Amino acid sequence: MSTTSPHVLIIGGGIGGLCLAQGLKTAGIRATVFERDRSPASRIQGYRIHINPEGSRALKACLPPRLFEVFLATSGKGDSYSFFTEKMEELLSVGNASEAPDPVDSHKSVSRITLRQVLLADLGDRVRFGKKFTHYEEADDGRVIAFFEDGSFAAGDLLVAADGVHSRVRRQFLPHADVIDTGVRAVMGKLPLTEETRSLLPPRLFEGPASILAPNGHCMFIAVHEFGDSPEGLPGFTEEDGNPVALPPGLLHDNTADFAMWGFSARRDKFGLSGELKDLDGTILRRVVLEMIADWHPNLKRLVRFTDPSAITPVAIRSSVPIAHWGTKNITLIGDAIHSMTPFRGIGANTALKDAALLCRNLIAAHCGEKSLLQAVHDYEVEMIRYGFEAVKNSLRAMNQAVSDNAFALGTVKTLFRLVNAIPPLKRRMFKDQGNK
Repeated sequence: MSTTSPHVLIIGGGIGGLCLAQGLKTAGIRATVFERDRSPASRIQGYRIHINPEGSRALKACLPPRLFEVFLATSGKGDSYSFFTEKMEELLSVGNASEAPDPVDSHKSVSRITLRQVLLADLGDRVRFGKKFTHYEEADDGRVIAFFEDGSFAAGDLLVAADGVHSRVRRQFLPHADVIDTGVRAVMGKLPLTEETRSLLPPRLFEGPASILAPNGHCMFIAVHEFGDSPEGLPGFTEEDGNPVALPPGLLHDNTADFAMWGFSARRDKFGLSGELKDLDGTILRRVVLEMIADWHPNLKRLVRFTDPSAITPVAIRSSVPIAHWGTKNITLIGDAIHSMTPFRGIGANTALKDAALLCRNLIAAHCGEKSLLQAVHDYEVEMIRYGFEAVKNSLRAMNQAVSDNAFALGTVKTLFRLVNAIPPLKRRMFKDQGNK
């Protein structure tokens, strides 16, 4: 096993895995990503995600300057967050009054599809599509060998699991690392921002996302994502050979049209169904949500009603169970593969990006001979476990608060938010304290 110039095998071509691959490419470290999708155009659906300053710093550390500028150019506003009642009465709105001097220090709204395209740019054959990982074996020479469903295999010095919450690498490597079903279900919807749908949303929503705090353990997240002008491909986005990056067929509308997204969440038993949401089609899911928000503000009901059933998706909310450090080997994990978290803090993608940048930094140190490969992996894991599982706990706590049907607690939160909203210094302090979170 090499200690100075490792070959890194990355299982999974999501945001974390691709960010790591970009950083290693820039550093001159050989890395190959193995992605189960058949092509870059396989994932043509996606939602808006929140990138905080910590996530932006990770992207800046791993991406070449040209691609980081594309990331900034395709990002929307995200430096504000609001809370409303189900009757659309504003409880609290926090955010920056002016833009941050350095764009890295601002919160951003990003299309998941667009971000993945940016991260795929220029990687070329460093990403192998149609590779469904089955298992790994440890060779006598210290290397690790990854095997795939098509019968192929690849050997490397380090295997990185970036294959998400259902990670096959984790199941083999850390079979005791559990991921629990929290019992909370979400129904997600996405619709184009037309003149009609824009009229349904308060101005605050165009500055940043919002949460709807409702009785009975019901809640809703709403966000808007607005793109700049991008008639063909991505603005100012060219391959290394200078040719414009073309959008895969079927991706243009989804990836360049302004959109709004909503997510309705509640505990599974609140839906009053005998089966699982995943067994229902979009039309039925839409009807179920409309029944559950029947006494909400008419505009919120219209937002759901105007959503095409094909753009409505059920999600079972899962969360990793924190574990102690397992002892370093030449196999490690990043992102949801090790610390999957609920979406109620909006920090899952940011934590995966932080993992990628931290692991990349340590592998560069090994590449330069400053430490051994195993020491680099160990240093990464010790720090990642600390902040990663802290994020898991915080996200789980936020979920439990959001779907609580404790009427007294909800009333207390509403009163507190109204008080803070009326005192500007308190609002500024609250947003500052959230900082990179």
